[in-house]
Amino acid sequence: AYFRLLCSLLIPALFLSGILCVCLVVLLWGIRLWIQQRKKQLTLAGKDGKRPLLVAFFHPYCNAGGGGERVLWCAIRTLQKKYRNVTCVVYTGDRDATGEEIVEGAFRRFNIKLTHPVKFVFLEKRYLVEASLYPHFTLLGQSLGSVFLGWEALLKCVPDIYIDSMGYAFTLPLFKYLGGCRVGCYVHYPTISTDMLSVVRNQDTRFNNAAFITSNPLFSKFKLVYYYFFAFLYGLVGSCSDVIMVNSSWTLNHILSLWRAGACTSVVYPPCDVQTFLDIPLEEEKSTNEYSIVSVSQFRPEKDHPMQIRAFAKLLKEKRLGQQPSLKLILIGGCRNQQDEERVNNLKRLCEELGVSNDVRFRINIPFEELKKHLAEATIGLHTMWNEHFGIGVVECMAAGTVILAHNSGGPKLDIVVPYEGHITGFLAENVDNYADTMAYILSLSPEKRLEIRENARRSVHRFSDQHFEETFLLSVEPLFK
Repeated sequence: AYFRLLCSLLIPALFLSGILCVCLVVLLWGIRLWIQQRKKQLTLAGKDGKRPLLVAFFHPYCNAGGGGERVLWCAIRTLQKKYRNVTCVVYTGDRDATGEEIVEGAFRRFNIKLTHPVKFVFLEKRYLVEASLYPHFTLLGQSLGSVFLGWEALLKCVPDIYIDSMGYAFTLPLFKYLGGCRVGCYVHYPTISTDMLSVVRNQDTRFNNAAFITSNPLFSKFKLVYYYFFAFLYGLVGSCSDVIMVNSSWTLNHILSLWRAGACTSVVYPPCDVQTFLDIPLEEEKSTNEYSIVSVSQFRPEKDHPMQIRAFAKLLKEKRLGQQPSLKLILIGGCRNQQDEERVNNLKRLCEELGVSNDVRFRINIPFEELKKHLAEATIGLHTMWNEHFGIGVVECMAAGTVILAHNSGGPKLDIVVPYEGHITGFLAENVDNYADTMAYILSLSPEKRLEIRENARRSVHRFSDQHFEETFLLSVEPLFK
């Protein structure tokens, strides 16, 4: 009797599920056909009668002025140089600037001049990927928001090749299966990593793991289940990509473990304008009354600017006991929005609390020439982000001739601040005390010894040049153009 009852309930349920699955497949197939039809209507033939190949980059914050944006503009310039019948499209939410202003900004900030015009598709729903919209379940919220933003992008322009250049992996299946595009991605930083899972598992308090969660075992277990579920979804959508480019060995290890698509994954180091910095004459230090310590990174929480200020304050406190030249800390970075500006105000308040306001300077959204000037004059280049995926700012500091002091993790540890031909290229540290002590050690070295380290560092950064990026990028994206 029970078996008959079970069958009488199960068979209709299976039948209904089958019908719903068929309906869903038919609906998705219908949407795909409709989008393909829309593509034909929206795309016009070029001057020679041939329809240009549309290569679209999904980069909602293309005017932000960070390392990710440098990759975007170098990638576009590379494709324009290599392929004649290609039109590059950028999906962006920067509606407060015109296309001309964005291109001009890329030249002003990064010294990158494009050879052909770029088509901009301005998106209205960028707020859907803002972290502030999702105070809880931020990763999932932003990822689902990116799907809706991707849908808006797909409706406005259907490309032949789609490249996610900002880390919105959840848009990949949308463009591949509904848009019928060949898809690729450049991963600067995995949305979730095995390191993040271990932080929650070990109940460590960090900027992305609040104290009220770490102090409660039940909350920690719930967050761990949520993270594992998200990591599973992230792996599914990421594996849809036909071409996967990652920016460092650290990112490669995480993407291989999460996406399991080794055959189409390769390391493409981001392009650093090393030649421009190498053009700065490297001279032995003259006697000076002031040493400057420079930090180059966007004002985002993970960059850990408070650690820089605290380490600098500790260094000043200890230095004042002896008679040495005065020190200044210059924090150079981009502000993307009001949250970043508020972050800068909080950093200024921290400087006041620690009594170092007169010794710390903030330089926000500065032109490229001014950045070069600060780096040329600096003695130490400072970088404090834990598990920095790569670290373009680290490379720029080394190329400019500063003695780099970066975090002992991620890209700086695995790829950048590594011995070159057996010689030291810089220093690594992990906490406030480490940083303060290492800065004191660097300043205690003779000018000749510092010059030797700077020369080693300069020789080591050629593998991060624009030219090297162009070669590896073209090699990686070649399957998309076949």
